[in-house]
Amino acid sequence: MELQINQKTYPVQSDGETPLLWVIRDELGLTGTKYGCGLAQCGACSVLVDGVITRSCVTPVDSVVGTEITTIEAVEEDEVGRRVVEAWVAHQVPQCGYCQSGQVMAATALLKETPNPSAEEVAAAMINLCRCGTYNAIKAAMNDLAGRPEAG
Repeated sequence: MELQINQKTYPVQSDGETPLLWVIRDELGLTGTKYGCGLAQCGACSVLVDGVITRSCVTPVDSVVGTEITTIEAVEEDEVGRRVVEAWVAHQVPQCGYCQSGQVMAATALLKETPNPSAEEVAAAMINLCRCGTYNAIKAAMNDLAGRPEAG
């Protein structure tokens, strides 16, 4: 089978039931997407599949054949993704950084769907876990991106 990842075609040898995360990381060497919990709860493994935020740790690779997958490695090639990364840098969001690829992907997905999300929409979308507790910095970056820099 073949996968479309970051606007490139990759041949895949893995079994169809293999989680997309392991194909991305182990077979294709794109290691920006992280393994967190393996249960689709933490969001460290988040990628975009046809623009929709997807937990790659529980997504069988054969279920995404024929889709366009975007990983953190290519997020800045998109205008919205680039703006998210710039906001993350400006607000010094990462501490350890482990969860941040998933956080950036979640923010990018939200902003592509809803360019000026409400505080409630941000709270509903930004549910990835961060063990360092960078939630206040994430919120500040998201407020800027949503056009609410004064929001607390």
